[in-house]
Amino acid sequence: MVKVAIVAASSQLAKEVIDKLVESKKHEIIALVRKDPAKYPPIAGVKYVQTNYDKKELVNTLKGVETVLCFFPVHLDQGNEIQKRIIDASIEAGVKRFAPSEWATGVKLENSLDAIPWYAGKVEVARYLEEVNRDKKVIEYTRFQVGFFMNYLSHPQKSANHVSTIPFLFDFENQRATAIEGAYDDAIAWTTVQDIAGVAARAVEYEGEWPAVGGLVGTRVTIGDMLKLGESIGRPFTVKWHKLEDLEAKTKTEPPPIDSSFDLHTAAPEVIEEFMEYATRSILQGVHRGAYDVSDEWNKLLPDYKFTQVEDFVKKYWGGK
Repeated sequence: MVKVAIVAASSQLAKEVIDKLVESKKHEIIALVRKDPAKYPPIAGVKYVQTNYDKKELVNTLKGVETVLCFFPVHLDQGNEIQKRIIDASIEAGVKRFAPSEWATGVKLENSLDAIPWYAGKVEVARYLEEVNRDKKVIEYTRFQVGFFMNYLSHPQKSANHVSTIPFLFDFENQRATAIEGAYDDAIAWTTVQDIAGVAARAVEYEGEWPAVGGLVGTRVTIGDMLKLGESIGRPFTVKWHKLEDLEAKTKTEPPPIDSSFDLHTAAPEVIEEFMEYATRSILQGVHRGAYDVSDEWNKLLPDYKFTQVEDFVKKYWGGK
């Protein structure tokens, strides 16, 4: 049995991971939340703990915890103060393992921060983990990097228990796609949230040392291959092609339409629409620079784990429709 703490346990992906950990009936789970724990439905094996992320409080809460998995939205963490405080408290409490709030882009994100500034905290927290371990390893960690949620490809059909979907880049329902002109070989790693949760649960039990960079990939798919997949199932895409230089020009001249309080799940529809237009332009540049083509460390460490493949997933939700 492993005692696991889930930070920002009310997040959608955190709930998927909690479900998977509970399913094993092996672990004691501490779920850290800001709201009154009474507002959350009781789950066997899960203890909800309200926190304001005070360091002393965190140290007391994390004593006896072996693994901390963080799902804190980095754009809401000014100066990454809360995540750094959680890391410091984990070290002081004797936590063995820590997973920062990554769950998206790969190591090439750093080259795309001008286009995807809301993810800057991921890079800064990774540097902080390197720094605290520079002279002596004081905490083991892995940066779970997963690419895009494959579940987005099922939108609007529900394909996860908690994670909501958006029709992003490839909209199979309306047969629309968005891409950069000529960028057929740009690659994206697509991974289901079920596989993300499955690997996280296996990682908690993994007896070897965690890799600092912990990529996991369901399927690596190029833009060209995804377009061909749409054709193969009778749902060819109408593609909106963007010139790379136009996207780069807008990145330099137009500020992000959001601030640190932005929440995709609670924002007004017009704010979401504005953000999605901005995010599409930004993420296309990130894709072109390889930010979403993640590595496969956890695939190699868990060779018996069977990841869902994009073709199977798409055919399940769109084949024959």
